[in-house]
Amino acid sequence: MTQAVAQAVRFQLNGRSVSVQAESGQSLLDLLRSTLQLKATRMGCGQGQCGACRVMLDGHAVSSCETPLWAVEGKAVITVEGLGSRSAPHALQTAFIEEQAMQCGFCTSGILMSAAALLQRQPRPSRQEIVQAIDGHLCRCGAHNRVVRAIEKAAVRLAAP
Repeated sequence: MTQAVAQAVRFQLNGRSVSVQAESGQSLLDLLRSTLQLKATRMGCGQGQCGACRVMLDGHAVSSCETPLWAVEGKAVITVEGLGSRSAPHALQTAFIEEQAMQCGFCTSGILMSAAALLQRQPRPSRQEIVQAIDGHLCRCGAHNRVVRAIEKAAVRLAAP
């Protein structure tokens, strides 16, 4: 029987430096939810196919269920908890509320992170770029049209002087 080896992992999490002891086989998702108690990142399929667990890693949306801990060493991870707050929500969060771009909310944090990564690299995305950015997200509630409108609205607000 092989025992998991603990390792120190250092990275930026939502703008703060963190160093945690974690098992070498642990995924970023497990570290976020179980060790660091950040529950907004969801476990969906566990195979990187549903988008529920997406976070930003150095500005790119990645499936945290498939991201090994060694991949975050020295990098910046942003979860939806680091996107905005109740008192100072991100433009995406405000637009999602205004457009009622969520129903059950299970997929919402992953979609928000993919949208945030898109707007970081492309501040004025086309509708097609938005659709492509959220294509890997499974939403059973049928809110995709409202999600696209919310991302378009946030892009306009973020690009405004």
